[in-house]
Amino acid sequence: MSEVGHPFMSASPLDKAIGFLDSNSIEYERFDHPAVFTVDQVTNLVQIDKGHRTKNLFVRDKKGRRHVLIVVPHDKSVDLMALGELTGHGRTSFASPERLMKHLGVEPGSVTIMGIINDAEKNVELVIDSAVWNADFVRCHPLVNTSTVILSAEGIRAMLRLTGHEPIILDVPSR
Repeated sequence: MSEVGHPFMSASPLDKAIGFLDSNSIEYERFDHPAVFTVDQVTNLVQIDKGHRTKNLFVRDKKGRRHVLIVVPHDKSVDLMALGELTGHGRTSFASPERLMKHLGVEPGSVTIMGIINDAEKNVELVIDSAVWNADFVRCHPLVNTSTVILSAEGIRAMLRLTGHEPIILDVPSR
């Protein structure tokens, strides 16, 4: 999907995310809330009962050539070293805000699986924990941290098909 001539190119990030879901007939529930930057803030400020809560990490390999979006349950503490060995990514570290914006089109605090809609060149690899992959419904930010959408498992899979992203599904190692 090329940004050139894309109908959501000049839209706000939220409008772009919702426009993507609407134009592709992906059903969702939307909840607006104050800005949240951490899992703890979400716990305290966002009162939604439905959907598997997630945490998203955006990392790069040691040389900065490979970028990986990791989607895990909100309460999982990821062992990046073990994950890097398991997936062949090697040693990873958190990507800079500039890389986050360049590859996923989001700012820190808004990292989300929906960022892949901005990765038209498929430069980001996607690792999804099996608990999230097997959930009936998943919560995520629609490119901003002032809103949460709930997507069904089929909605997540449709988004991945539409963007051409093939996720690695595994039990992400925890610390």
